[in-house]
Amino acid sequence: MLRFAAAIGLVLVTVTVAAPSMLVLRGKARERLVRMIFSNVLRAFGVRLLVHDPEGFASAEAGRGALVVNNHISWLDIMAINAVRPMRALAKKEIAGWPVLGGLVAKGGSIFLDRERLTTLPGTVAELAEALRGGALVNVTPEGTTWCGLASGRFTTATFQAAIDGGAGVRPIAIRYRLADGRETSQPAFIGPESLIASLRRVARLRGLVLEMFVCPEIAPGRAADRRELAAIAEAAVHSALGTVRIPAQQRKRVVKAPKEISAEKTTAA
Repeated sequence: MLRFAAAIGLVLVTVTVAAPSMLVLRGKARERLVRMIFSNVLRAFGVRLLVHDPEGFASAEAGRGALVVNNHISWLDIMAINAVRPMRALAKKEIAGWPVLGGLVAKGGSIFLDRERLTTLPGTVAELAEALRGGALVNVTPEGTTWCGLASGRFTTATFQAAIDGGAGVRPIAIRYRLADGRETSQPAFIGPESLIASLRRVARLRGLVLEMFVCPEIAPGRAADRRELAAIAEAAVHSALGTVRIPAQQRKRVVKAPKEISAEKTTAA
């Protein structure tokens, strides 16, 4: 309860004190502030962030746009990515209404997608492409929703069209959660009918939680013939980084109940 209260208190202070500074700061100063905010939120929840970044993406100079895609497990994903490299995000419009966290996401320059009105998708893709052409990094979760366990969602293709239209590269990022002893865990997953508050409380109860992030090599513009091939290359890169086998679409089952622990023995090497 103390950890939960401290984490929520930190986020509230961020919204009321630090967030206004985000509106006036620019460049490196703003980036340092954003990193500090998200890093502190992770620490408040007792999450240790471990980053494998062989190409130095986190410290690379800004100015060259890229579509940053990752497998989606938890609301912690976006916290970790921004703790490493602050960037804009494509988010479902419902997130804008989340208490506290919604304000942080909106102030970070997110582009919101109305999933209930598919007629708005071309406009959203065009907005993404324009941001990429302008040199922005934009984080997208192409699975469209969070997943739990070894099963994962297929990378849908629509947002990859924005990278093609914007002449930008694609940077896959693979994320997994484990405990301090090395066992993988699905406890941080945010899925099914669970409320955000219930998910926050479950994460706060965990001990020794490690969020492991693998930054994959960039997929250069022009490497793929179309958005379907580009999505497949990015999805394969994530599975390769995690050492998992891509599960055929017909065998995937979405979990709708609160997640249970993943047995370490079930992890299949690629």
